Amino acid sequence: MLALKKATASVAAAVLLPLAAAGPALAAPSPQPKPHPKPPASMSTVGGALLGKPGTQVRLAGGAPVLPKELTGRSWIVADAESGDVLAAHNAHWRLAPASTLKMLFADTLLPRLPKTRTHLVSTGELARVGAGSSLVGIKEKQSYTVHDLWLGVFLKSGNDAVHALAEMNGGVAKTVREMNERADELQALDTDVVSPDGYDAQGQVSSAYDLTLIARSGMQNADFRAYCSTVRTQFPGEKKPGSKRGTFEIQNTNRLLTGDYGIEPYKGIAGVKNGTTTHAGSTFTGVAERNGRVLLVTVMNPSSAERFAVYKEAARLLDWGFAAAGKVRPVGELVPPKSARTGTTMPTPVTEGGGPVEAAPAGRAEAGSSGAGIALAVVGGVLVVLSGAVFVINRRWPVRRG
Repeated sequence: MLALKKATASVAAAVLLPLAAAGPALAAPSPQPKPHPKPPASMSTVGGALLGKPGTQVRLAGGAPVLPKELTGRSWIVADAESGDVLAAHNAHWRLAPASTLKMLFADTLLPRLPKTRTHLVSTGELARVGAGSSLVGIKEKQSYTVHDLWLGVFLKSGNDAVHALAEMNGGVAKTVREMNERADELQALDTDVVSPDGYDAQGQVSSAYDLTLIARSGMQNADFRAYCSTVRTQFPGEKKPGSKRGTFEIQNTNRLLTGDYGIEPYKGIAGVKNGTTTHAGSTFTGVAERNGRVLLVTVMNPSSAERFAVYKEAARLLDWGFAAAGKVRPVGELVPPKSARTGTTMPTPVTEGGGPVEAAPAGRAEAGSSGAGIALAVVGGVLVVLSGAVFVINRRWPVRRG
């Protein structure tokens, strides 16, 4: 009997030991990855009913290439800058955090208001509201900068410090945010709510691929906007110290499709516009490019790919597809005109005073005789100027802001 009890105990122990070893794993399973968020089932239909539907919208005709497979952006859009036709889109009106692409709206709102030669002395405490971890161009308190300098800091280095200095010149952050929201409403960028003028993550601050494309299209009608967003590198004022001449330091554009770097080739015909990255937004990018006289706009928001610099690579794939598909797809929507185009009122005339030279993109990057972004910009300007000859036709043309 004793031998039987010992044998039974041994068997029980042999059974219980594996169970005990497995116990913690059963009690506390390893965390599962969070599912990717899904777009709303119903979104805005500004620009067309198809743009309000979740998922990819494209209408291929005979001979049209299929969309690239390597697209992971939560939202994206590719559109013709001249006609406003949306060639394809994916969750176009999904309201997402925009990161520094929101600076396009900041520039579109303030560029006409501030003369480029106006000088600003940065006061003590003026930069206190710049968010922790912000991208900075490196402006200093008690130093003077021209508006021209500050815009270079905004566009090339995505400097939140430069944004706050310009907002101060405009009457403060609160006033600037209000005017940016008014500007978004005028452009019919109705997915956009501005909380912070620099795009820094803020509760309730959202935009969409559709809106960012509208905003870029508006901004590109301004010659100063075009020049700043296509500048590859320039000199920025350093800190002036007593008894010595003020020096400068070089800043370079962080738009990798414009400058190249980290294994990314400059995109042929690229002409800007703006990139951005924050913790909440992920990576975002809006770009404009020209090829053989056709100008396309593309926006990509928050790709999930582990591919390095995926936002640029996916934008380039969409541009390649758009140039190949142009004329072979039926539009899925349109970029709507500003409200002023429908009422017959004119857009505000920008202030265009002075400003030193900046280096545009080097020659030799575009096709068909173009010389990189400089020529692409000229084409963009030319294309959009042509639109003013057919003002208010089908509500898809509007006056170009001069300057």
